[in-house]
Amino acid sequence: MAAFVSAAVIGIGNEFRRDDGVGHAVIALLRQRAAARPLPPGTVVQECDGDPGRLIELWQNTGLAIVVDACFPSPGCPGRIHRWHAAQGALVRGATAGRRSSHALGLVEAVHLAQSLGRDPGRLVVYAVEGADRSLGTGLTPSVAEAVQTLVERIEEDVVRQAEATGGERRVG
Repeated sequence: MAAFVSAAVIGIGNEFRRDDGVGHAVIALLRQRAAARPLPPGTVVQECDGDPGRLIELWQNTGLAIVVDACFPSPGCPGRIHRWHAAQGALVRGATAGRRSSHALGLVEAVHLAQSLGRDPGRLVVYAVEGADRSLGTGLTPSVAEAVQTLVERIEEDVVRQAEATGGERRVG
């Protein structure tokens, strides 16, 4: 059994499909900022391609799992950030209704599989950023790129609150 992790931040997607790479961009900025202002102890940040097995492996034994992904609703508002908190033991299907994932199996399926295996995180927060372009290529569209900074700040706040709630150290900076 793996050691307990206070918080895991998981960016999913494909950085070679333009806005679908927003999860990777968030992880890169979190790591860059953590060099100057470390995240609380027990926090891990990781990229994932969205494979349900890998997601489950990354979030099991965590107090809080934060998953970041792109979504492509129609019509959409590129750069808009959605936040869903999955209640203990349940992810509201309506939270992802109309928000097509770019992955063969979506996050909802991964959550349900994890729950059936008893490998879900203590708490799950999902951030989805509406994208405009998922064609082949690198680089985010301007509206999605603008959302990354705001999203990183929100995630840092979530992680600090988790550390405080579990008796961890607060980041100084």
